[in-house]
Amino acid sequence: MNEKLFFNGDILTLEDKLYCNSILVKDGKIFKVGEKNDLLKFTSENTQMIDLKGKTLMPSFIDCHSHFFAYSQSLLQPSLENASNFNEIINIISNFIKDNNIPNGKWVVATNYDHNNLDEKINPTKEILDKAAPNNPVVIKHQSGHSGVLNSLGLKELNITSDTKNPEGGIIYKKNNEPTGYLEENSFINYVQKIPMPSFNELVKSVSKAQEIYKSFGITTMQEGMIVPLMTDILNYIKKSNMLELDYVGYIDIKESDVLLKSFNGCIKNYVNRFKIGGYKIFLDGSPQSRTAYMLNPYIDAKDGYRGYPTYKDCELEKYIELAIKNNMQLLAHCNGDAASYQFINQYKIAKKICNLDNDIRPVIIHAQLLPKDQLDDVKSLKMIPSFFLAHVYHWGDIHIKNFGFKRASEISLSNSCLKKNIRFTLHQDSPVIKPNMLETIWCAVNRVTKNKVLLGEDERISPLDAIKAVTINGAYQYFEENTKGSIKEGKLADLIILDKNPLKVNPMDIKDIKILETIKEGNSIFKL
Repeated sequence: MNEKLFFNGDILTLEDKLYCNSILVKDGKIFKVGEKNDLLKFTSENTQMIDLKGKTLMPSFIDCHSHFFAYSQSLLQPSLENASNFNEIINIISNFIKDNNIPNGKWVVATNYDHNNLDEKINPTKEILDKAAPNNPVVIKHQSGHSGVLNSLGLKELNITSDTKNPEGGIIYKKNNEPTGYLEENSFINYVQKIPMPSFNELVKSVSKAQEIYKSFGITTMQEGMIVPLMTDILNYIKKSNMLELDYVGYIDIKESDVLLKSFNGCIKNYVNRFKIGGYKIFLDGSPQSRTAYMLNPYIDAKDGYRGYPTYKDCELEKYIELAIKNNMQLLAHCNGDAASYQFINQYKIAKKICNLDNDIRPVIIHAQLLPKDQLDDVKSLKMIPSFFLAHVYHWGDIHIKNFGFKRASEISLSNSCLKKNIRFTLHQDSPVIKPNMLETIWCAVNRVTKNKVLLGEDERISPLDAIKAVTINGAYQYFEENTKGSIKEGKLADLIILDKNPLKVNPMDIKDIKILETIKEGNSIFKL
């Protein structure tokens, strides 16, 4: 029997009584909460006595949106995150090919470049990447995950030519009718899925490594934010091999739902070896930093009134929403722009009326970056959950000021406005876009400062407690797991973390520097610093 008594620290419950003196864990669950002397009578000679020595014990973090498998793959790929110009991109890729003895003809996938951070301030072209890898097909992925660039061999391998037409909701950029190498939204997403994945053994190793990283950030429930058919074999292997130490919730591409539901039969809304399918996922627009988020008003300095574009027509989206409601499956909808969130809200109203069902699928607006205040009443009435990528304030806030102006940029991620209307919301990192660093996200929500130290959205700052709830108890609610996770309460799972400092008591600017000393999953220590 696994028994532990935790005492002598700040034990943050996130329940009505915010702190408790001690907790007793038995068989993976929180057995008793109360005074140490009262709990001692429920212990045995096998109970471990855990003296916290003044450290903080609290519920572990719940990843409310990321792409865990893509994050694991990114560990096998060269990162361009720190590249500041085209020459550095060329050097990073060419050195990767040389250092890893990549044979001619093998695909090279590089990640996390951002044209906003390059000296040139534009996306590279196929000619630039040809210099890096004249003998290998190459794709570099934008940090947003919504665009990328192919070199000449990459275009050839994917059969993208001057005659290739743009798919709906995507653009293959051309100059003089020849592809430049830059692909955006559905054109990028569709073609990148055709690139061969690393070997099975490489993938398994990278998944193990990624899981260790998630554990180190205090996460015990993680997400697969978009499952496509190409991923079924490796995900089923992960499930069957018992390699998961964290709960792993996947959302399948709604366009492929018929095939994917059959592939994961038995774990639909039900954990099997810590893996379950939580529902469907749909993309409705792009990213604000790439200026592909679908907006009601044009971007600043946009030509011809450009305001991004939608992924689906209204009628198509409405049918997919109907499918989710009829099947009683949760739907995660990627919406960055205000026009995208408006489209989702409006079509959800129509679909709900047509279906005439009471199914509460807790639809989630993923990112909800530019969700405006005048849409919040509809969000509340439809029981939608905004999941804010609030770390955007720090990582791309300065870019948003350029794209939208200071006033509009200050109103991204309306966390405090949601609190005032009693709208439950969550926070996330969208890994591999950024690391799954929950404490950094909490820090961003509390302080809302950009990389250039601009206070962006003073009125939307929230308390450390509300930020913590967004990645614990609210996250549990988003997953329909509020009865088993998210707070320290008798009967819930003992999913816990130990911190070196209490985030409710330190200077708010120091929250991101707090260290996670230990991560505990169902009473078992799975990470120690």
